[in-house]
Amino acid sequence: MPDQTLSSASALTAVYTSKGNNEPFSTTQAFAPPADGIIESRTSYLRSVRIAVVGLQEQVNQELTARMEEDNSSSGNSSSGSLKTAKFAVDDVEEEENYGEEVQEEDDA
Repeated sequence: MPDQTLSSASALTAVYTSKGNNEPFSTTQAFAPPADGIIESRTSYLRSVRIAVVGLQEQVNQELTARMEEDNSSSGNSSSGSLKTAKFAVDDVEEEENYGEEVQEEDDA
């Protein structure tokens, strides 16, 4: 079976565009291909791919969070947004407490 290793560096790229006023952005994580067909080299290659994916996710999350905060502050929703967030936080805590359990509705009769 012929050796099918890559001869140049590999890269993982994410591109984000939106219909709003935000400019598109892209981010790239580069990683080295396996040097040979040895299992250790391929394992190392897969480890570097996983690290690149995690790094890419972190960059995308940071960019989208910054854009979301910018959109909220420019639309004037900062005060009402924080109230909504607080309400959802309470609901999230209640949901976590009751996770996996059937919650009985209380009758006010």
